[in-house]
This record gives sequence, C-alpha cells and structure tokens, in this order.
Amino acid sequence: MKHVLSMLILVLCASTSFAQTTDSVAPKLDPNTKKVLNLQDQAAYQLAMRYNDFESAKDKLFSLIVRNPEDLRYPELLGSLYFENGVSSSAALVALDILQVNEKSIGSLEIAAYSLEQLGALDQALPHFERLYLLTGDNFSLYKSGFIQYSLKKYQEALNSVNMLTKNAKPEDKIGFPVSQTETQEIGMKAAALNLRGMIYLDQGSKPEAKTAFEEAIQLEPNFNLAKENLKKAM
Repeated sequence: MKHVLSMLILVLCASTSFAQTTDSVAPKLDPNTKKVLNLQDQAAYQLAMRYNDFESAKDKLFSLIVRNPEDLRYPELLGSLYFENGVSSSAALVALDILQVNEKSIGSLEIAAYSLEQLGALDQALPHFERLYLLTGDNFSLYKSGFIQYSLKKYQEALNSVNMLTKNAKPEDKIGFPVSQTETQEIGMKAAALNLRGMIYLDQGSKPEAKTAFEEAIQLEPNFNLAKENLKKAM
C-alpha cells in the first residue's frame, strides 16, 4: 500500500501531461497505416470485451493509446477497464493522467475519487468528490465529500456539506447502508445527512446536538438501523 500511495503522489506532482508522455514513444506512421492498425486493434478490443478477456482488451488499448496519444477515449476506456476489474491503483493512475489533460472529465473524476477512496488515500480522494459535486450537482458526491471530511476530522467542512445536503436533498435521492454482509438498507439522503451530522457532533463530544440529529434522522426514516445504533451512543 505504501508503494501504491507513493506512486499516486508522484503522479499528482508530475507536470508532464499524458499526451506529452505517450507522444514521446508513439511510432510515426503514415495516416493510412495508422487507420488500418487502429481499426484492427479496435475490433480486437471489442472481441476481447465480448469474451470477457481483460488482459487482451487491456493490451489492445495500450497499443491504441501509444499510437493515438491525443485521443483520450482510449485511456478513458483503460481506466474504466481497470476500475471495473477492481484494479484500483492502476485505475487511479490512469484517471489522474487524464485529469492533467482534461480536468473536467466526469468519468475520470469518478474513477479517481472512488479508486483513491478504496486505496485509503482519503485526503487525495476528497478534492475529486468535491469537484464532482461542483460540476454535476450530484448529491451523492456531496455526501461522500461530507463523510470523508468527517473521517479526516475536518468537522466544519463536513458540517457545511451536511447543511447543503439537508437543504438540497431530493425525495428520490437514496443511499445504501449495510445491515449484513449480503443486505443493504436504502435510506433517504436527507436522513443520511442528519445521521452524519449526529456522527460529527458525537465525535466532537456534543451529545445533545448529536442526539437531536439522530432523532431527526429516525423521524424521517423510522427503520434507519444505523441512526438507532448511533442514538444509543448519544444517550
């Protein structure tokens, strides 16, 4: 894990863009030859994906990336391939490279945010979740920002996120909380935000405020198991 995080820090500090790096090793081909090779590799990639051959699909994407350093579609596909196959470190590295070229790539922001979170690099995941919310207005990204801020003990920032959520949460916004190894409980976003507010207050030793927040969450979602457990800690 230390090695992975060191690699991520190096990528974050790098000044050379993804396109510049790949361009330095890209073969110089005439347009017709390049087009033919691209079509062959694209067909092979699609066939590999059809047969769920991760390694072959990945190899074809690498060829396409080296041959077409200016085309971000291929690294975006590679990042998604890594992410969907649970290779979080590689997914994060690819996404971070893309974001150096296009900082508004929603897909790469999502992959970077969730991959870094899975790797335990919460301080690096946080700005990507925050930017996702700013670009998309997605309340789940705002909840993730608030929860990571709480985890990093950035309590005032976490409370700001919670306050925004309680104002902006829509009835259809839901979030899943595990109740067992195989089951999750779908809870409305506003109740989830109130539960998070209670957790923040509880961490700060403010039990009366925490108790109020947990009770408000349970009032909205009477079967909210986690809020009920948290309420016991605030009594």
